[in-house]
Amino acid sequence: MKIHKEGYQIIFGAFILTASIISLSAWFLGGIPVLNYSIIAAIILFFIFIVRFFRYPQRPISFGADNIVCPADGKVVAIEEVDEKEYFKDRRIQVSVFMSPNNVHVNFFPIAGIVAYSKYHKGQYLVAWHPKSSELNERTTVVVKGEGKHELLMRQIAGAVARRIVCYAKENQIATQGGEMGFIKFGSRVDLFLPIGTTIDVKIGQVVTGRSTIIGRFQ
Repeated sequence: MKIHKEGYQIIFGAFILTASIISLSAWFLGGIPVLNYSIIAAIILFFIFIVRFFRYPQRPISFGADNIVCPADGKVVAIEEVDEKEYFKDRRIQVSVFMSPNNVHVNFFPIAGIVAYSKYHKGQYLVAWHPKSSELNERTTVVVKGEGKHELLMRQIAGAVARRIVCYAKENQIATQGGEMGFIKFGSRVDLFLPIGTTIDVKIGQVVTGRSTIIGRFQ
């Protein structure tokens, strides 16, 4: 287990804040032990939460080219046919994974290939499970062309709490299956748009693990 690079500055800031509050609490509230210790316990728990949020577990991956690896930790909240309007402009199977603040927030490439498209969109901050969040929220869209005709679109979506999307994918970049694609800070959602006919191996409500769970298989 290591700490993701996106967390270094935030963790340092949280450490300074934690140390300052502990010192001030001890100085001003030392004579009121119950209140003093309650404040210290709360700020330590806050610091632990911040560090844990940026954890980056190392997970080996050994899946085939036809398999679609889960891009994020979380829960499957949607599996449905939709009209994808940005890139493919046709019917696709949308699989959505919601990430709570308790999940690992690194995002991974579901397949190996070439990044054919990468675009950031400004937008709103609707709750991540809102049906229109995929089209209206701040988001980043990435398309990966894999072996043969395999091609998928992955969308990072900001939510009511998540206010920063980090995307490392650049057009013409080589994407490695399970490699880092980006990071979303403090909870949100990732959508996959897959070809009609793709075999889906997950169910709505299923808890999934990025880089480990197989979302489905190309046909």
